[in-house]
Amino acid sequence: MFKSRSSNPLNDDTPGADTHNDSLFNLYSNSDSASSLWHYPIRYLNRFLPFNTHNKTNKCSKIIGTEEKINVATECQATIADPSKTSSTNFGSINTLIQKVSNQSFKRLTQTSITSQSLLFEMMDACQQFTTAAITNSPATLMANQIQLYQQQMQLLQNSLMTAIGAEKEPLIQPEKGDKRFNDKAWSDRVFFDYIKQSYLLSSNSILDTVEATEGIDNKTRQRLSFFTRQWLNAIAPSNFLLTNPEVLRITKETKGKNLLRGLKQLAEDLEKSAHLLTIRMTDDNAFILGENIAATPGKVVYRNRMFELIQYTPTTELVNKRPFLIVPPWINKFYIVDLKQEKSYIRWALNEGHSVFIISWINPDQSYKQAGMETYMHEGLLTALTTIEKITGEPDANVIGYCIGGMLLALTLSWLAENNQSQRIASATFWTTMFDFSDPGDLGVFIDENIVKALEQEGEKKGVFDGRLMGIAFSLLRENSLYWNYYIQNYLKGERPTPFDLLYWNSDCTNVTAALHRFVLRELYLGNKLIQKGVLQFDNINIDLSKVTTPTYVVAALQDHIVKWKGSYQSTQVLGGDVTFVLAESGHVAGIINPPTGKYGFYTHHVNVSDPDQWFELAQKQDRSWWLHWGEWISNYSSDKVPARQPGMDNHGNEWSVLCDAPGEYVRIKAAEALA
Repeated sequence: MFKSRSSNPLNDDTPGADTHNDSLFNLYSNSDSASSLWHYPIRYLNRFLPFNTHNKTNKCSKIIGTEEKINVATECQATIADPSKTSSTNFGSINTLIQKVSNQSFKRLTQTSITSQSLLFEMMDACQQFTTAAITNSPATLMANQIQLYQQQMQLLQNSLMTAIGAEKEPLIQPEKGDKRFNDKAWSDRVFFDYIKQSYLLSSNSILDTVEATEGIDNKTRQRLSFFTRQWLNAIAPSNFLLTNPEVLRITKETKGKNLLRGLKQLAEDLEKSAHLLTIRMTDDNAFILGENIAATPGKVVYRNRMFELIQYTPTTELVNKRPFLIVPPWINKFYIVDLKQEKSYIRWALNEGHSVFIISWINPDQSYKQAGMETYMHEGLLTALTTIEKITGEPDANVIGYCIGGMLLALTLSWLAENNQSQRIASATFWTTMFDFSDPGDLGVFIDENIVKALEQEGEKKGVFDGRLMGIAFSLLRENSLYWNYYIQNYLKGERPTPFDLLYWNSDCTNVTAALHRFVLRELYLGNKLIQKGVLQFDNINIDLSKVTTPTYVVAALQDHIVKWKGSYQSTQVLGGDVTFVLAESGHVAGIINPPTGKYGFYTHHVNVSDPDQWFELAQKQDRSWWLHWGEWISNYSSDKVPARQPGMDNHGNEWSVLCDAPGEYVRIKAAEALA
């Protein structure tokens, strides 16, 4: 049994503390005995922390409940500006600071939104349905899984005891491929931690298997229950806790606890920048400067209204394609996913291929944009951009690319143009990972049902926008071990600074979504699945019918995409009225699209779009090259004529065109929190 520090305190003032804990660390490092470690973790930890909470006066009760506004990040900077120089003289200040950080975290947890409450009720309802179904319909399965888990745990205990006395035993279970939580050698070499690891993995698998095997619950409920069960299991993983993570304990020993001070400081900084849920830094924000080492392709902002800035990029070839092309990015992220580092920049590649490139940079909206819906984004966004491009280039049409939700806007606009006899304004359309059929929305479906959408609508009515920071967390939790908990361990337990990574910098640079736009996408598309239904979706005084869209289209989906399932994207081949070229790229939602011609990922394609996507995949041929090259061949059919390169700031008559600023513009610099301040 663990002994609490309050009953047997051991700290730097205790005689023999150094000797005791050094020998304990040697025991951890060198002994194969598991049982002897059970008595020590809490006492062991206290030796290496340069602070402790064993004070005569508990200040926590005074802090919790206070209405005083505390800038904990500022206090952290003042108290532990340099963790390496922390001394025993400011341990009391650090202890108070810990209590303030805890209090701030507690306050955020109690500021539960309507949406969070709805999610909680949905989870509780799913648990109730599961319990009833398990007892009523699958009692034998439930009992069998319990017996199997008991037997496995007994076998594991026996194996661990045998290993402790020198026997060699094969592990009962190993982490899944790609699970990096237990990579440190101590998870396997030290009996104590190997036991914890295997016990956790066996229990997790048993619980998830029980959820999957229980009869009598619908697929939607099962999916939601599996998702939230997985979240809970991954949250309580032994790797996430100081006393059960051997790597963190070793670092704590080596740094004498300064890793935890650094972690505390970074936690306080992240809390200051978070909404009511903790947003964990994934990369070094200071390593990137927009316009210098990211989003740095030269260009000019040639138009601006309240919804977007239009960027025209500086050509890199003497001749360019006569017909310009426009990129419509999603509004839930910043546009520069297509303009990361130079070697990964789609924009730069397209310029080098001789394209005349324009892109929309959406505003990061505040509460005043509450009523700006999909119609607004079409009229004041995409259609206005096309009109501006025509004025600059003199060309009456353009090739248009829509990425993710930007592709949904493009699809609606194509239908609107067809209904209004203006289809000629878009010569060709390219869709990147765009959902057409929402019957299987993937993991995002766990956040979407009638009750949750109603809660989101109430939240939107109250606040005007959906906070992009919360959306970012939701997307991170779809891959929680690689996009959330690993950074929790790295930043707060190990005390390491995140490494610079352009993709993660972009991923963290979130945007808010207007209430009207959020409501339309969730209710009409995700819940109603109306986009592929003829004449069902009412949009800007027309009934959407994609079969009337005869514009030639190129559709790219990603095989491992967990946000937009490729089969939902494939349905574009069945509902669009024109010629459709469908390409299935390897990798996921981002890496499958941002795939420069370096041979990293290939793609699949087939000339016949059969009705069954599985059959299409069986017929498809794989090409071991980037789909960018394939698209370049396809788009040449719609942009073969050449003209002298168009310089931003000049129209097609040689007259000056007003330039507002250099790329990447001003709207891209607005942070989600700043917009809501």
